Order: sequence, then structure tokens, then C-alpha cells
Amino acid sequence: MEEKRGSRGWCGWFLVLIVLAAIAFAIFYAVRQKQHKSEPGAAPVPGPPGAVTKKYADALKIAMQFLDIQKSGKLENNNIPWRGDSALKDGSEAQLDLSKGMYDAGDHMKFGFPMAFTATVLSWTILEYGDQMKVVNQLEPAQDSLKWITDYLINAHPTDNVLYIQVGSPKVDHGCWDRPEDMTEDRPLTQVNTSAQGTEVAAETAAALASASLVFRSTDSAYSTLLLKHAKQLFTFADKYRGSYSISIPEVATFYNSTGYGDELLWAASWLYHATGDQSYFQYVTGKNGEDFANWGSPTWFSWDNKLAGAQVLLSRVSFFGPKDVSNSNVLQKYRDSAEAVMCGLLPKSPTATSSRTDSGLVWISQWNALQHPVASALLAVIYSDYMLTSRTAKISCDGHYFRPSDLRKFAMSQADYVLGDNPMKMSYLVGYGDKYPQYVHHRGASIPADATTGCKDGFQWLKSDKPNPNIAMGALVGGPFLNESFVDSRNNSMQTEPSTYNSAVIVGLLSSLVTTSSVVQSFT
Repeated sequence: MEEKRGSRGWCGWFLVLIVLAAIAFAIFYAVRQKQHKSEPGAAPVPGPPGAVTKKYADALKIAMQFLDIQKSGKLENNNIPWRGDSALKDGSEAQLDLSKGMYDAGDHMKFGFPMAFTATVLSWTILEYGDQMKVVNQLEPAQDSLKWITDYLINAHPTDNVLYIQVGSPKVDHGCWDRPEDMTEDRPLTQVNTSAQGTEVAAETAAALASASLVFRSTDSAYSTLLLKHAKQLFTFADKYRGSYSISIPEVATFYNSTGYGDELLWAASWLYHATGDQSYFQYVTGKNGEDFANWGSPTWFSWDNKLAGAQVLLSRVSFFGPKDVSNSNVLQKYRDSAEAVMCGLLPKSPTATSSRTDSGLVWISQWNALQHPVASALLAVIYSDYMLTSRTAKISCDGHYFRPSDLRKFAMSQADYVLGDNPMKMSYLVGYGDKYPQYVHHRGASIPADATTGCKDGFQWLKSDKPNPNIAMGALVGGPFLNESFVDSRNNSMQTEPSTYNSAVIVGLLSSLVTTSSVVQSFT
């Protein structure tokens, strides 16, 4: 009898051990899930914003100023002494107020396609790095500049299927060299509609307004709702009436030719999914439209014309942080794999690294406005690295070689440092930063003394002047170096010395991401 009782006791303890082991495993599994499937060797999740890196903070404060320089309309709290009110009658021929918005580059054109991209990138920057921008007092200025553009974009969309996409005639505008405050030339309007389609510009504007609706959701809910209303209408218009504005309105191709609209449709739907949580937008990017336009596995360069790499990174955010029923999507994984292919192309030690670089390591794709691609690529790299850090994802694989988030951040810093003066010219390509920067920026307002009286034609004396600009275009990111890393500082050399508003958006984004470190939010809402 004693032997039987001992056997039963032993069995009982064995069952208890099994139960305890099961409980322990369940706890372990839950913790693993809570850590977003963190991997062995993953770096710790960053906390709130840490120590500020002074050079990036200083550069960010300077870069933000160019957005103020580019503002059109009746200026508010103007801190640029050589700028004043301008283009107050823009839009009047259509009984619209299109006085706000921003001038495109060194001229006085308002091109809706790159301007909307500027707004989308600014919004994305604020959503990812607003806490870091706030630490260095640049969050409110960024929000103000964003709203200056989105106010214009709202007014440029007077009815569901009409969007004004340009103010001014490039031929007329570029035939003058004058200050914006003194403009007298005609400023005609250009629109897209159901018969003159412009899917890419309408979709990019939808992306801009949807992303901005997230920025203002907590501070101005009525404005956020208005932005989202216009974003939805514009996306429907863009998708229903498909056609490239470069075909519908051939003259736009001279300056901002579109190479296709599929990327903008995916980009806009991605932003609308983030802004609304509406599954129909998720299904849009993971269904037939994804098959038609996503070009999975083929890395592209992020720019005002091509948003695919941006959409891939943005949708990777859903894969990293979204609800399980969504983040486990096989199609979503294709976007994330494509985003990682982009990252592998950027990392200099990756076996699939792009060879399109200068000898000093700057990514170099185009001799016109050479800096837009490396800066935009670096921004995507640091965003993706921060997704990895926050989700405790230890590494990515590039053809069997493994790289950590720190490798992506190191690449991004190398591109930023090149821009800020770590280059063979020992020159900062961000005007106003450092001791040596371009003095002959191709920019009308900067080149003409504020007290000069000039008309359309006689202002060309200032373009031809051999004296440095009388006004400093603070924060302008100029076009940048040639492939051999030379740079000719000449006002007539617009290929290298002309800045642009969309360049400002990506450099503001990159510097905001590097100014300090913190974990990214897991949801924009």
C-alpha cells in the first residue's frame, strides 16, 4: 500500500511540473510577442529623445529658414528682412485665393506636383520625429510651413474633380529676373480635371493632405477633418480618371515630367490607410494595384517623381507595428522585402550596393540637383533603421550579409556630413551653415538688393553681377557637386547652385532624424 501511495505522489508532482512549465512557456511567449518578435542581439529600444547632436541641431535650424524664404502671399511673423508680401492676386482669375503656397526654386513658379511632395515629406518628418524637432524648437516652425502649403492645396481644389496644379507660365516667369514682391507679369492658372487628367499630381496632393491630417489631428481637429475630406476626394478623382498630366498637359513635361502615376496611387492609398484605418485602402495597395504598380523587388530612387521606395518604407511600418491580421499579410511582406532591397542598395558594404557614388561616398544619380537623391535616400535609411530599433529587429540580410540598424544610420550620417562640409570641396552645400558655403545661389530674391527698383528685364543685371548675393538664402540646399565632386559657384550655373523647396523638405527630414535618438511611435493615430 505504501508503494502505491508513493507512485501516486510522484505522478502528482510530475503533473505539477508540466503545468508550471506550460505556464512559464506561455509567459515567455507573451513577452516575446510584446517585444514585437525581438531577435537575439537586437539593440535596446531607444527611449525619449536623448542628447542632442549640436551640428545637426544647428543645421536643422538653418534649413528650416529656407521654407520661410520661399513663402508666397501675405506673410505672417516674417523673420526674413529681405522678403515681403507677394503674389497676392494669385488665383483671382478663377475667383480663388492661391496667394499662399511656396515658390518652387530660384524662380517664382508654383508647381503643384513638387510642392505637394514637399508637404508630404514634411508631414512624414513631423510624424516620425516631431518629438526630436520639439527638443530643438523646430516643431512649430515646421508645422507652420506645412500649413502654409496645405492651405494653398485646399484652395487649389475647389470642386471634387478639379485641381489647380500650377500658377504662372514658366516661359513668362523665366523671361524675368525680379523680386517676387515686384512681379507684374501675368500668372495664368493650369488645372487638371476629368478631361485633362492628372492622376500623379492629384494623388500626390491626396498624400500630402492625408499625411497632414495626421499632423494636425491633435491640435486642430476641424482642420484635420477638412484635410482628410479633400484627400479622400482627390484620391477618388485620381484613381477614377486615370491619366498622366504629362500627356494631358504636355507643356508641364519641360520642368516636372512624370514617369508614371502608379507610384503616387500606392503612396496616397498608403497615407490614407494610416490616416483612416480603412481597410479598403490597405486592400488597394495589396490587391491588383499592388501587382500592377508596386514593382516588388526592384529598388528605385525616392524623389518628387518616384514615390515607390517611400511607399515601401511606409508600408513596412505596418509590417513592423500593425495588428497581426494585417502585418502578417504576404503581400505586405513583399513591400517590406522591397524596402530592404532599397536599404541593401544604399549600404556601401552590401554585396548589392549601388555603384552610383562619388569617390568620397556620396550617392550620385543626376548632375541636375545631384543632392536630392542622396539626402532623400538617407532619410529613408534612418527611418527604416528606427523602425528596426523600435521593433527590436536585429538585422537585415543583403544576399547573406547581415547589417544592423546602426549601419543604416551610419550611412545616413555620411550623406548628411557630406552635405555639411565633409567633402573634397570642404564646402557646406547648405547655405548659411559653416564657414564656407555658396555665395552665388541661383535665386532671384537673394540676388537682388531689397531696396532695388527693378522690372522684369532690367533685373537681369543682378543675375549677371560678379558680386556675391546681397541677401543670404539661409537654409537653401543647392543642387550640389558633379560626379567628380567639383562645384562651380556661379549664379548662372543653375544646375549646381539653384535650391528647391522639395530639397528643403528632405534635408529637414534627414536632419530631424539625426538631431538626437528616440523610439518612433508605433501608430500615427
